[in-house]
Amino acid sequence: MIQDQRTEKFRQIVENKFQIYNSLFMSLPYDKMTNIGMLLPFLYEESKNGYEAGKTPEEIVEEFFKSHTDLQTEDQKLELLFKIIQYIERQVVLFDSIEDAAFPSLHAENDNGTVTHLYEKAINNHELEKVREKLEDFSVKVVFTAHPTQFYPNSVQKIIHDLRAAITSDSVTQIDTLLQQLGKTPFVNKEKPTPIDEALSIITYLRFVYYETVGDLFTKIKRTFSTEDFQLHEDLIQLGFWPGGDRDGNPFVTAEVTKRVASELRSAILKSYYNHLKFVRRRLSFRGVSDILRDLSEMLYDAIFKDHELTSGQILQKIDEAEEILMKHHNGLFHDVLLGFKDRVKIFGTHFATLDVRQDSRVHQQVIDTVYTKLFGSDDADFKTRYSKLIEASEKIDINDFEDIVKDTLETVCQITEIQQHNGLRGMNRYIISNSDDIKDVMNVYAFFKLCGYSEEDIKMDIVPLFETMEGLANAESVMTELYAHPIYKKHVENRGNQQTIMLGFSDGTKDGGYLKANWEIYKTKEVLTSISEKNGIKVVFFDGRGGPPARGGGKTHDFYASQGKTIANNKIELTIQGQTITSIFGNREQATFNFEQLLTAGVENDVFKSSKKDLTDEERILISELSEISFKKYSDLKAHQMFVPYLQEMSTLQYYGKTNIGSRPSKRGSGDELKFEDLRAIPFVGSWSQLKQNVPGFFGFGYAMNQLKKEGRFDEIKQLYSGSDFFKTLVLNSMMSMNKTYFPLTYYIKNNSKFGEFWTILFDEYQLSRDIMLELTGFTILQQEDPLSRKSVKIREKIVLPLLSIQQYALMKIQKGEGNKEAYEKLVTRSLFGNINASRNSA
Repeated sequence: MIQDQRTEKFRQIVENKFQIYNSLFMSLPYDKMTNIGMLLPFLYEESKNGYEAGKTPEEIVEEFFKSHTDLQTEDQKLELLFKIIQYIERQVVLFDSIEDAAFPSLHAENDNGTVTHLYEKAINNHELEKVREKLEDFSVKVVFTAHPTQFYPNSVQKIIHDLRAAITSDSVTQIDTLLQQLGKTPFVNKEKPTPIDEALSIITYLRFVYYETVGDLFTKIKRTFSTEDFQLHEDLIQLGFWPGGDRDGNPFVTAEVTKRVASELRSAILKSYYNHLKFVRRRLSFRGVSDILRDLSEMLYDAIFKDHELTSGQILQKIDEAEEILMKHHNGLFHDVLLGFKDRVKIFGTHFATLDVRQDSRVHQQVIDTVYTKLFGSDDADFKTRYSKLIEASEKIDINDFEDIVKDTLETVCQITEIQQHNGLRGMNRYIISNSDDIKDVMNVYAFFKLCGYSEEDIKMDIVPLFETMEGLANAESVMTELYAHPIYKKHVENRGNQQTIMLGFSDGTKDGGYLKANWEIYKTKEVLTSISEKNGIKVVFFDGRGGPPARGGGKTHDFYASQGKTIANNKIELTIQGQTITSIFGNREQATFNFEQLLTAGVENDVFKSSKKDLTDEERILISELSEISFKKYSDLKAHQMFVPYLQEMSTLQYYGKTNIGSRPSKRGSGDELKFEDLRAIPFVGSWSQLKQNVPGFFGFGYAMNQLKKEGRFDEIKQLYSGSDFFKTLVLNSMMSMNKTYFPLTYYIKNNSKFGEFWTILFDEYQLSRDIMLELTGFTILQQEDPLSRKSVKIREKIVLPLLSIQQYALMKIQKGEGNKEAYEKLVTRSLFGNINASRNSA
């Protein structure tokens, strides 16, 4: 009943509003052409009917030109297609804004996964005290990355913000004006953003969304669960930051950039305090209190604009002085106002968000090898001897004796102490190692600190291995077992409070092993690492490198974390958020609050409210393992197909990601011209499947595995697994979400391609098989039947971008045939990337 009411409300305040406001596009100021809005429905109808009839994108677009325009020359046709792309890009922005504005009306205060629902559930189950205990020893950390999966420039982001507000108040005049502004505002960066640009873009969110959101949510939780003894720790909700610190495959992130971004983060939080303090002073205008707050305001000003040193401890000391006078002489009037400010200082310190350092283990090995050869005059020692002798080296090396990546890597480590002095220890406290699969990968980084002159006690950094490939996950147990036993590393972990963070790569894991295999291997790896950490008396924290959509290892986060059983450590939920996932689920205060709550309550409920569906039985494990291996074999065979990489290279948009000026780092790791699977980054890899509307990594092999067991008469076992295991159910529903955003008719034409026809058929057959068997398993009649709001949103977005997909495929076909203006067609492909990806927001 509630779902039906919300579906009807969605129709009223999202679908209907979009139809109404979309009509305003008719008057948008397009140079030379004013009839785009009239022509677009014709291209949509030609596309929809044409694909179902088996026509090619080229036939559809040419028929559109012939039937609905009088254009003759290629230049005229290209000009119209570019104008249509511009028009659709802005339609996507309008729909985004309408859907965002509707969010509070479509979600209730006590929805499942909210703090209010958690409180009510605790009361009803007589578990309130256990919830309080868990909240005192639990935290959630969202780490923002610069991975380019969303393309709006800052100027467009600001219009979206204003448009959302205008839609909320139903101001047609203002909406019309903003749409006109949108029509004149470029959607494309002329140049690639620098890592500094990326950092500043996300810092804007920190200042204008998360400062208020996190602070208000902290206050809400305190009030909801308040008792005299209940002490909520300030690290309950944490923010992490990768832009400017993540140099994995990004040559533009240097030690200098990292230092600058750390400074920008410090400056941003001090500015937030300075502005917040203005409001506090407006209320606390009392004798004694106002003088102290004025002094604090001046201290903040000098720290921001004169670079004076200022610690969070000094700020809190001033607040405490003001609080004492307020309570003693002014009856505690507006005490809550001062407390709200004080809480934020405790939460954000002088760092705002924790800046992580990340680099690839292969780069680290290059640094170790170079330094070892320089110091010892040979390079014939084994890996263990190299890092061991470098750790034992007593003298600090002169980093100026080296150059390029070696010097920069060591300089990054050398400046950590300085950053920690300015931003606090929470400002930078961990070094993440991509592609970890051996103990040397961790010990090499420890050696860097020794080479930079750090004593054992001075290394106030967690060293975090990132296991991301199937090989890395398989080696995780032996690597961590050996590390925990290593006397030097064991002492380091003791110095870090006997806590170890381990990162697991969902995006690259899914790319490497397929959706089911990756998730199951990560699940098992977490169990093993939980066990060996507990045996060694170490508190383990898992940091999940989850992408947005299921094809990148993501999906609905609350359901995923709520399905973890007691065999997996639940000390903290920590995950990466990137690109369109930042804007779509954490992009404004209402959405951010809702999704922070979803993560927080998932972790708390897992410990407090036990359910047999969270814990896997031996029989369920055996069955998931069997399905996982069958699906992995199917996916591996696909990867090994001789047409796999050529198909992506020639038939998809893969090679165009690097031309979009959306991110600072290259779209592949390797520097050579030859395209290798292992060099493909997860984002362009998955994005290319998404542009083809095939979403292969999100489902391929899953349906095949289930069907193999069905052929053996074992489908009832899978049905029991689906109904009995929250973990397996979540994987099925996420995979169905991925399939709901496929549209194979777009590429029907490829089945007749002499080179790629057979390969395309393999993809299509597996899609049909997976869709049919999952519908049979769930009892649904349509994909995403359990989530009607998301399904309706997907349907509208897919309708908006279908003409855009036709244009993109049309351009790709022209390029493949070598016909016409190649440069212009390549630009068409690149430009159409923007709208397609921006329209795919609701993937997590």
